[in-house]
Amino acid sequence: MADLVPNLRDLHGVAIDGGSVAPGRLLRSAAPAVGDAAPIGVVWPPVSVIDLRSASEIEPEHPLADGATIHRVPLLGALRPGAARPVDLPGLYLGVVESAGPMLVDVVRAISSAPGPALVHCAAGKDRTGISVALTLMLAGADTVVVVDDYLETAKHRAAIDARLSATAGHDHRLTLPASFFETKPDAIGGVIEVWEGHTGGVRGWFGDAGGTDDDLERLLGHLRGDTMSA
Repeated sequence: MADLVPNLRDLHGVAIDGGSVAPGRLLRSAAPAVGDAAPIGVVWPPVSVIDLRSASEIEPEHPLADGATIHRVPLLGALRPGAARPVDLPGLYLGVVESAGPMLVDVVRAISSAPGPALVHCAAGKDRTGISVALTLMLAGADTVVVVDDYLETAKHRAAIDARLSATAGHDHRLTLPASFFETKPDAIGGVIEVWEGHTGGVRGWFGDAGGTDDDLERLLGHLRGDTMSA
């Protein structure tokens, strides 16, 4: 029997401006592997994949490359070279938001341009994916309570995530980082939400200052609502 993609879920049903996210438009997960299956009811495989992992984490060829367009957006690579790495999860999240604004715009554009299901993933599907999906949903008008609840959902998949990370790393990955980095912390995602909401013009003002446009937002809403479904 095929393994299930760890931490995979479809964001369908989330209320956004003008309606709700349609089924099979925005997926999030941990890193998929060749031969993985999806839970019943989740559209799979995606046609576009936004891989947020760094160069040291990726395979020679993405497991879904045969049937999907792969967009590589290494968010942690945007952290300032030589700068001290954040010592806690909230600090890491704020570092990504402060340093990787243009990359996050690229993530939103890749999602909005997908002709069908778009999958956003990193290694665990928790941190880089959590930030990216939170931004996407907030730009579309989703309530922040829903955004935080979706982020916290990852905690239910900790065992499957750990198994996948240990298998792909070839060792117990938990030995290389502080235990707190494997937690799903409300204050971590809450900190970046505060940054976006406190920005002049709110999250859409932040997006614009990072290089996003009104056309990007219009295309994102159209994609998420399924206004232009692929044939």
